[in-house]
Amino acid sequence: MRWEGNRESSNVEDVRGSGGGGGFGIGGRSIGIGTIVIALVGGAIFGINPLTILSILSGGGGPTQVQQGPAHAPPADDRGAKFVSVVLADTEEVWGKLFQQGGATYHQPKLVLFRGATGTACGTGQSAMGPFYCPADKKVYIDLAFYDTLRSRLGAPGEFAQAYVIAHEVGHHVQDELGITRKVEALRARQGKTEANAMSVRVELQADCFAGVWAHHSQQSKKWLDPGDIESAMNAAAKIGDDALQGSRGGAVVPESFTHGSSAQRQRWFSTGYQQGSVKACDTFSSASL
Repeated sequence: MRWEGNRESSNVEDVRGSGGGGGFGIGGRSIGIGTIVIALVGGAIFGINPLTILSILSGGGGPTQVQQGPAHAPPADDRGAKFVSVVLADTEEVWGKLFQQGGATYHQPKLVLFRGATGTACGTGQSAMGPFYCPADKKVYIDLAFYDTLRSRLGAPGEFAQAYVIAHEVGHHVQDELGITRKVEALRARQGKTEANAMSVRVELQADCFAGVWAHHSQQSKKWLDPGDIESAMNAAAKIGDDALQGSRGGAVVPESFTHGSSAQRQRWFSTGYQQGSVKACDTFSSASL
């Protein structure tokens, strides 16, 4: 992926030097590390908002807001931050044009670099949850150490696999911009656990598809992908499928507990977005077969 030298986004906030939060507060309850691990293994990696999953697991209400330190622009010599800034800038260009073509305005999200823990409008974000999007403050959060996990523990190397992570989370912001997030959360609140999980799968697969749509238009405009880049994203999609994550623990694979979709489903919907480059092709909610 030939990303160096491209425009960097001004929407990256670096709070890595401002310290982290304390306990994990959701609905007035204290969530221990065991619950965080459950949320991670259950699919919080690449999740729309793992804080929502934790809230469901705890039986609590909405997340409490935690204050964080001041944000700064990342250092100019930080290669990891520069990569994230370039990818985010390209998502801004692609989605800005697509929204404009549809007669709408795309409001760019912020992306926050943190380390360990940080306050968000959705509660305290923890590195153990993986990257996530908080619709309450319209920000994507990522601890860059996750990329080490992606490469070494999950077996998904490659810079475009890392770009896919960002594009997926931005895909959740696109859902928020389109009003999908609000409607889905209202519906999930009236559903049982199994039905709510099934709805979450459709949300996540649509974000995968939106990541593919971004990749399609990004490659058309920049021609910056190398042979094997798309395959690295497809590999990442496979490694973080619910069946792959559950199977890696040596236990039974339980489809009813899926919250993000199987490896095959995640690959299929990313590929659909990439091949067709159409937002309409990403209607996972109307699809009879995922």
